[in-house]
Amino acid sequence: MSKADKAEELFRRGYNCSQSVFAAFAEEAGMTEEEALRMSSPFGAGFGKLREVCGAVSGMTMAAGRLKGYDDPDDYEGKKALYALIQKMCAEFEETEGSIICRELLGLEKGEDIGEPSVRTEEYYRSRPCIGACRRAAEIAEEYLL
Repeated sequence: MSKADKAEELFRRGYNCSQSVFAAFAEEAGMTEEEALRMSSPFGAGFGKLREVCGAVSGMTMAAGRLKGYDDPDDYEGKKALYALIQKMCAEFEETEGSIICRELLGLEKGEDIGEPSVRTEEYYRSRPCIGACRRAAEIAEEYLL
């Protein structure tokens, strides 16, 4: 199963966009799926439903950090390389999806639709770009990280 297929499958099971992308890389990240789901859970819906950075992008960048990140604060070259990778991945996502900002992808204004989590229905899946965003973020991560 491709990472994009896994991310879509997780999203359709009810996990948020960040969880769906990050957990698709759990094995490669040396984590259980449950650990990956828990760690990425606050980043859905644009960071706790604040509609900021798309959760699929957050999941993609978390995977990059886990697989290509640095842990030495003096590792200037590692930091430089990671930031360049994140910028490249995000630019590729933005090029195909139109934005890396959740509310812009959903056509919302700042502060709009920040209440309770949405109920998942077939209409929900049809009316939102989230599945496509999860798939695209997972494809980009798979291309650059594996």
